Amino acid sequence: MRRNSGSKLTCGITVATLLWFVDPIGAIPLESWDDKIPNAGTRFKVLAEFGGQAVLDKETQLVWEQSPATIVSSWATARLQCTSRTTGGRKGWRLPSVHELASLIDPSVASPGPTLPSGHPFTNIQSHGYWSATTDAEFTTHAFIGGLAFAHVASWEKTTNFYFWCVRGGMNADQY
Repeated sequence: MRRNSGSKLTCGITVATLLWFVDPIGAIPLESWDDKIPNAGTRFKVLAEFGGQAVLDKETQLVWEQSPATIVSSWATARLQCTSRTTGGRKGWRLPSVHELASLIDPSVASPGPTLPSGHPFTNIQSHGYWSATTDAEFTTHAFIGGLAFAHVASWEKTTNFYFWCVRGGMNADQY
């Protein structure tokens, strides 16, 4: 904004600029957390911009690694691994919150899993626990995992070794 000679404030935003913010060219329409996209074929999109190494979850607006590492580590090491990761030529990865991780779990899929929506585009997914960034408020030496074998969430000591799956996107208040 700027002042003109008549002491009035004027706005230098053009209609084209405003439209770009509202609907940028090439934008992927995103859903909100309260919408359910039951078809994995329309819920998930493998991102060519990331060399096919990342997947957009249109239901949560999060970007997940298409193929997470198949190693296990402690919670602290998992956090460091995600923070320092370059996937699809991009930095900015982190451990998901327990809620974000749980959003991938499909309780209708029978154990031993992995309990992800049928038709998902992910590879190397293990039917075991994956670390979340969420510390257990009652036992601060514990953090939550998302169990992909039995579609559950549980609290485990942070020194235990579990798999980890890095994510990019909006942050949840209980992450770090």
